[in-house]
Amino acid sequence: MSYSYLELACDVLKKAATPLTYQEIWQLGKETGLAEKIGTTGKTPWASLGARLYVEVRDNLDSNLIKVGNRPVRFFLKERKQELAPDTISRIEKAEAKQSEKPSAYLERDLHPLLTYFAYANPEFNRGRSILTKTIFHEKSQKSGYNEWIHPDMVGFHLPLEDWHADVIELNRLVDNNSLRLFSFELKRSLTKGNYREAYFQAVSNSSWAHEGYLVAANILQDDEFLSELERLASSFGIGIIHLDPKDIDGSRVLFPARFKSALDWETINKLCAQNTDFGKFLQDVKIDFEARRVHRAEYDEVVKDVSEYIKKKGMLE
Repeated sequence: MSYSYLELACDVLKKAATPLTYQEIWQLGKETGLAEKIGTTGKTPWASLGARLYVEVRDNLDSNLIKVGNRPVRFFLKERKQELAPDTISRIEKAEAKQSEKPSAYLERDLHPLLTYFAYANPEFNRGRSILTKTIFHEKSQKSGYNEWIHPDMVGFHLPLEDWHADVIELNRLVDNNSLRLFSFELKRSLTKGNYREAYFQAVSNSSWAHEGYLVAANILQDDEFLSELERLASSFGIGIIHLDPKDIDGSRVLFPARFKSALDWETINKLCAQNTDFGKFLQDVKIDFEARRVHRAEYDEVVKDVSEYIKKKGMLE
């Protein structure tokens, strides 16, 4: 009989000092090697684990597991229930809040090569397309007045030069030129209850011009209520959210997709060109590539060859 998600949860919780969310249970299962026994091929096994746990504690009165707290729900072994103090959940929340306040050892801009790798290599995001990115250096911008939140951290593009016949590309250029896809990214090291609104609306402000805009973060609070709020914002305002996970870079994923816009905001694009030479150069390079029907990759951010070594070098696993 195969090893189940519920068995994994019970084995993890036997040694856990406190109740855990399903995301924490899965992470510990990975670290201890228990997750490998599941043998799943799904892209989001932690979500499958969460579904099993929620159904188990709701529908099985004889379950070995109990639910502790709400938003986020945590799980614990029923046989260890007597170990829980009345203030267990409040102590956990205070410890998590203090942990989230600790500054990361790496810089926000250290995440840029990871996003370049993600955009180029992650099939869930690029769906097999070659998406290249470019860093927009804010220090080159003419910041004043209303321009504070106009500058994206990174931009990206895709041209179907390898997928479309040359005559189709030329006809597309003459007719409506809708083959080009432009992306805008706002990067943060972490998203917490204390900074998510400012971070999100900064992304709304500086990504309004693109076909797709994203808020990207390396650490995102794993809290059901918090994730529901992020989902609401993405649904309401159209800026997607990407979890760029240095601890599992190939497991990074789009949490909530961006709403695709068929029309570009040319007024904002023109303003960005006037405000930042990097952005102007990016558009110029994309135009040259389209006309030449060949992407000059040297003009864009390099895709790191050994991304795992880069992550270690930057101390992102600590």
